[in-house]
Amino acid sequence: MNADQNAAVTSPPGYQTRLIILLTLSFGFVFLDRNAFSFLSPFIATDLKLSNSQIGDITSALSFTWAIAGYLISRASDATGRRKPFLLAAFLLFSLTSVVSGLAQGFIMLLAVRLVMGFAEGPILPISQSLVVAETTASNRGNAMGIMQNFGSNFIGSFVAPLLLVWIAQTWSWRIAFYVAAVPGLIMATLLWRTVREPPAAPPVPAGESAGGMGPLQMLSNRNILLCVCICCVMVAWMVLGWAFLPLYYINVRHLPASEMSWLMGVLGLSAAAFAFVVPRLSDRFGRRPVIVLFCLIGLLVPVSALYFQGSSIVLAVLIFLGWSASGAMPLIMATIPSETLPLRYIASATGLVVGLGEVIGGVSAPMLAGRAADHYGLQAPLYIQAGCAVVAGLIALALKETAPVRLRAN
Repeated sequence: MNADQNAAVTSPPGYQTRLIILLTLSFGFVFLDRNAFSFLSPFIATDLKLSNSQIGDITSALSFTWAIAGYLISRASDATGRRKPFLLAAFLLFSLTSVVSGLAQGFIMLLAVRLVMGFAEGPILPISQSLVVAETTASNRGNAMGIMQNFGSNFIGSFVAPLLLVWIAQTWSWRIAFYVAAVPGLIMATLLWRTVREPPAAPPVPAGESAGGMGPLQMLSNRNILLCVCICCVMVAWMVLGWAFLPLYYINVRHLPASEMSWLMGVLGLSAAAFAFVVPRLSDRFGRRPVIVLFCLIGLLVPVSALYFQGSSIVLAVLIFLGWSASGAMPLIMATIPSETLPLRYIASATGLVVGLGEVIGGVSAPMLAGRAADHYGLQAPLYIQAGCAVVAGLIALALKETAPVRLRAN
């Protein structure tokens, strides 16, 4: 662990709490917009006559620009030392693109709008996590970063979103659902403008280190950063495949009504929101590596249950709830381990790099390949790919070097 990671946190406890709550809610509404297409895809596909391949392509488009912007804009944020202006611009732009999504008349327009939305949303997570790192103590960092990334995004973006948006789509139309999804982003932009302060300046660049900072190849030369990228690639694929293809599988293969599909998808958000507290806290106590290995492998339960369990929907929901706990490892992979591996002045860039490569390789390629596989072999194919992702991620995680402060002190 680097020396500057233990610098004293001078912000008042009340501000730290308000910051975590605000960033948690903000990222929740980011994911409400990001996931809206997946939850509404059965309605959109029918209305706009989209194929499974086109559904996969639209999902991949957002992941691609999310990845590019996540790294480039986060690097600009690190270089300027400014966080707040980038966050405000991102929230305003993604709210606008949600409105335009509801105006889409065909595949090309929807694809273009989702590309722009990904560009707006990509920097929000790494910049938000850099604020959390700057304002919280090292001993509580894993828990704070896990809550910020996973609780709101999943309670709002994966639990509330399918219930609300599918209901709106059934009652009015999927277009109205996109318009409604835009409103919270504007509200959060106002609250961020009024509440968030720029964090204390990062420590100066040490003598002998390039003034331009650490580049992506230098970051990737670090074993943990490279492994986090690899794990992120397969776990982002695991997650995006669940969002994109479980709704279609439930309705078109299991022949569930849309209302039942919506609450089964809501279980994903409920699980991730609950395990946003559990997984990072376990890693603070027992170490990052064993917890990541365990929960990645638990992720197998999601595709296996959807494919093979034929009992009641309630039991299926319980199995999916347990399996989606794997999402609780994502903040550890994307932000916590990078923050404990590299100097703090590079945290937004490092997080953007890990998330960006994960989105490009896992979030872009997996839905495209899975969509084509679904058109050729049926909607079971994406779920088999999702199962393979969980296994591969768990095996790669075995090679991580431990970074949790409690384990390092014990050694």
